[in-house]
Amino acid sequence: MHEPRSTTPTFAVQALMFAATAIVMLGNYYGYDSIGPVAEQLSHELHFSDTQIGTLNAIYSLPNVFLVVIGGVLVDRLSARRMVVATTAICLAGAAVTAVGARFPVMAVGRLLFGIGSETLVVAVLVALAQWFAGRYLALLMAMNLSLARLGSYLADQSPSFAGGLYARGWQPPLWLAFAFAAASFAGALLYFWLDRREAPRGTLALPPPPERFDWRHLLTFRVEYWVLVAVCVTFYSVIFPFRSTFAIKYLQEAQGYTLAQAGNLNSYVFLAAVFATPVFGFLLDRMGRNTLLLAAGAVLLAPSFLVLGALPDGAGLSTAMLGVSFSFLPAVLWPTVVRYSPPEHLGTAYGLMTTLQNAGLFGANIIAGYLNDAYRASVANPGGYTPMLWFFGLLSLTAFVLTLVLRALDQGAAARPAAAGGRS
Repeated sequence: MHEPRSTTPTFAVQALMFAATAIVMLGNYYGYDSIGPVAEQLSHELHFSDTQIGTLNAIYSLPNVFLVVIGGVLVDRLSARRMVVATTAICLAGAAVTAVGARFPVMAVGRLLFGIGSETLVVAVLVALAQWFAGRYLALLMAMNLSLARLGSYLADQSPSFAGGLYARGWQPPLWLAFAFAAASFAGALLYFWLDRREAPRGTLALPPPPERFDWRHLLTFRVEYWVLVAVCVTFYSVIFPFRSTFAIKYLQEAQGYTLAQAGNLNSYVFLAAVFATPVFGFLLDRMGRNTLLLAAGAVLLAPSFLVLGALPDGAGLSTAMLGVSFSFLPAVLWPTVVRYSPPEHLGTAYGLMTTLQNAGLFGANIIAGYLNDAYRASVANPGGYTPMLWFFGLLSLTAFVLTLVLRALDQGAAARPAAAGGRS
């Protein structure tokens, strides 16, 4: 007799798979955020300009302006498990090239390679989680996976404290530590690959949807609210990552007088808050609804955080707390809200397009912030030179908040029109 197939993998196997993908994401996010803690050393030891330092994170985003949609198609066609292994291998190679790159062009090539693999890796992991955990707890598990990814960012900022000996030896050993985290990510990918190949023939995983053919005409079906939501996404992330992952530690050292360890610790609290709070805000959204109201609440602290940072002598701690709340709150609401404004059959296109434009924003904001610092000669001898950068991020933050209000007005108007006409609400 044939044994009946189970509808899902066993709890122990699911737990092992979740741990494997968590390691994948933790190592990946550590690698992305590894530039910020060594930014000042790159400036002093290798004489990189701030424009070059900004480019090291901007160039990560450049390929993803074009490749994320293609990467999603490859995930559908080649399977999530193959793409998770392939993309973590590319990230590992990128981390190695970055660590050996004593010359800027070499280091830039390493970051480009890392970027080519990284964003498609995130898409592949989301697909993997959907196949393994189809059901009522999927959203919570995705939020937990994102929280553990934020833990990688937290550890990167904490690395000057727990790996101070490496930083004392120069710019290169900390980047080899980032390579070690990329290697752990690759090991997690191999474990997930083995588990997925073991379970797939047993029929315990949700069948992936058929590959969606990308068609630019799909964009004509998206509501105006979707495009405003995309603008919120682009402006919000163009503040958070270029500032906190590229320039914040260097700014805190040179403009606020913090040591490297102190600046890394303070900056890490933004990511630490997200580790614990993101699932809470996701649960709050599930319970309350009110997506646009919660989006506005998540964005309201962003612009004042830069005002506090630039205007108050001891405002760095309060500014960090405000950014931490915003960074925990808004992403937990933003990504599920896409479903409200996209036709179900084109949801993959909607997410892919939003991610593409998000990466375009990250690329531009990193370059602009670095250029402003160089143009105004920001340094420890001229801390006032950082003020234009703070204004840039502050105005971008204010734009994000205003866009959430526009989205709320559009959403309320769309809800009122059917009710007035006697249609469905």
